Amino acid sequence: MSSLPSPIRVLLADDHAIVRAGIRQILEHAGDIRVIAEAGDGEAAQAGIQQHQPDVAVLDIQMPEASGIEVTRWVRANKLEVGILILSAYDDDPYVLAVLQAGANGYVLKTASPEELVQAVRDVHAGKSALDAVVTHKLMTHLFRQPEPPPVEALTERELDVLRLTARGYTNKAIGVQLGISDRTVQGHLAHIFAKLQANSRTEAVMRGVAQGWISQSAGEIKEE
Repeated sequence: MSSLPSPIRVLLADDHAIVRAGIRQILEHAGDIRVIAEAGDGEAAQAGIQQHQPDVAVLDIQMPEASGIEVTRWVRANKLEVGILILSAYDDDPYVLAVLQAGANGYVLKTASPEELVQAVRDVHAGKSALDAVVTHKLMTHLFRQPEPPPVEALTERELDVLRLTARGYTNKAIGVQLGISDRTVQGHLAHIFAKLQANSRTEAVMRGVAQGWISQSAGEIKEE
């Protein structure tokens, strides 16, 4: 008599208890998924991952203490065997790019259907990538809208550093800490980057950096100019 396969063990992290309750109900209703732990912030998520060693961690992208992107970086830096699925309300390209560069296995919007969320967890557990169709379409549209990017003024090494960290989802404050400069200096560098790249937002600046070949699309790989 064959035994049933073990359920997919999931850690769920979101700073809103009511959201966690809804997601938990969706996942456990599938029958082959069991939520073994919950966390209300990024640090609690890290502790829970260490303690419970889940198969998949479903992480909100914006959480106190540590974002879903930062938790993902921490998981990959510590070589933990856990699939990472980011669940987010944001479909902006810099968020998606930062998530993929951090090493996440999937990115699903909170507007996804219950069936899509359950399938994303299954796909991540199976070692597949799980990108929301809306996110994929937006990303591909931005990347391939212009076959040959227009010439732009070259960025300085420090401006490139700021742009790369922006692509990885860092705030101005976090960029300043990484580079040992003030928030005001970071803001000044971003103003110069926007002017040189003729960009009106971080989204445009990052995607034009990708188009110029200064930032790679592949996770964790940053190209030098």
